[in-house]
Amino acid sequence: MTRVKRGYVARKRRNRILECASGFRRAHSRLFRPAKQQVMKALVSSKRDRGRRKRDFRKLWITRINAAVRQQGLSYSRFINQLYKSKISLNRKMIAQIAVLDKDGFNGLLNSF
Repeated sequence: MTRVKRGYVARKRRNRILECASGFRRAHSRLFRPAKQQVMKALVSSKRDRGRRKRDFRKLWITRINAAVRQQGLSYSRFINQLYKSKISLNRKMIAQIAVLDKDGFNGLLNSF
């Protein structure tokens, strides 16, 4: 059997990893083995944080809605319950935007039920 030199394939694989690690500090961006470990760790963190971002934004929207509703003398859970009963289908992101940017519109939403 003939000898197969893997120089091109191996170099291409290593360079792809090093390109992903280009913003890291010191050896983590220059040497292959630490760069590979850091890239794997970064990918795990980004996967985890994509789910966490959704959770954090929902928490923020609920907090904003709660603050706006409390100023009107109502609780968040009662407000959401009234929305469901009156079949107003706005998601929490939109309600929070209305509460922050358009006080009159939010008061109109409160007075609609």
